[in-house]
Amino acid sequence: MSHPLESIIGYTFKNPELLETALTHTSYANESRAPVKHNERLEFLGDSVLQIVSADYLFHAYADRPEGDLTRIRASLVSEGALFQFAQEIHLGEYLRLGRGEERCGGRTRPSVVIGRLEAVIALPCILDGGMEVA
Repeated sequence: MSHPLESIIGYTFKNPELLETALTHTSYANESRAPVKHNERLEFLGDSVLQIVSADYLFHAYADRPEGDLTRIRASLVSEGALFQFAQEIHLGEYLRLGRGEERCGGRTRPSVVIGRLEAVIALPCILDGGMEVA
């Protein structure tokens, strides 16, 4: 059975367990009785994927712009505000697996929590599930 997020982002994961890991905050993993993987490593990878994919796009789309301009444009594209806005547009907060404390503190709407999960979700199809072409 597919995850609702797959139809929103237009990608079907070959390994659905990776998506569950990407959506799992450390608070959930820490409170679980059984060992549960969380997304911190995927978040690290996703951040790097965002940087390289946006840099590649800007390099080709704005061939006449100097490096300083490209750096500023990339920074605005991958800023906390831009990423949080996109995460809200796809309702990412609804799909997060959070621990009870994080849930009570509003983790589903906290930019740092939601953006981390977005970066993890980005890492999956791009690197671990589908390859760089999917990016």
